Amino acid sequence: MTEYLDTPQGRRIAYRRTEGKGPGIVFLGGFKSDMQGTKALYLEDWARRQGRAFLRFDYSGHGDSSGLFEEGAIGDWFADAASVLTTLTQGPQVLVGSSMGGWISLLLARAMPQRVAGLVTIAAAPDFTEQGFWAGFDATARAELLDKGRLELPSEYGPDPYVITRRLIEDGRDHLVMGQALPLPFPVRLLQGMADEDVPVQWALDLLNHATGKDIRLTLVKDADHRFSTDACLALISDAVGELVA
Repeated sequence: MTEYLDTPQGRRIAYRRTEGKGPGIVFLGGFKSDMQGTKALYLEDWARRQGRAFLRFDYSGHGDSSGLFEEGAIGDWFADAASVLTTLTQGPQVLVGSSMGGWISLLLARAMPQRVAGLVTIAAAPDFTEQGFWAGFDATARAELLDKGRLELPSEYGPDPYVITRRLIEDGRDHLVMGQALPLPFPVRLLQGMADEDVPVQWALDLLNHATGKDIRLTLVKDADHRFSTDACLALISDAVGELVA
């Protein structure tokens, strides 16, 4: 059943937790995604069969958590994830970050490496507000965003547009991870589809080259798209997680 965590910032975070042995697994979803996604539910079922602790949650403004999506930003969602990790889990956890969740998981790893037993990212999108949105906007779009404070972009994942706010862009600049040292002193598995039209393969290569650590590996899947949710892709995710919790 869904439970709720009240954070120090006054937000109410919806989560679902499965009890089990550690190290546990924490799933961090993507931009405008919620904890009911295919990958989160698949991993929850896998963890339950393994007798492994598992936790999934909704950032503020997502799913069943409080707040409005377009009022949120990377710093807010990072703070939500930090509250979830420190309050609802014990000991080091294996973080599984999908898309934006990959960025959030890297922020957690940088801020509290002692709470991370391992990291699995799926189409990780670190710094996407800057190297994706802002870099991709033309002069007209940038001017509209700065003047009106918001910009609406079409979404392939639903009828509602992505609302990109000026605050999202400016706050994102305070949480960039690719322009400074990024030590990852634990096993890391990066998974990336080569048919991903949202996160370029080059971003995965850049992250592999930028991060430092003794056990960082990148797996490229030729025909996988951004969803990374085919049976074969899901098996790759659970294999990577299983390796890190073993």
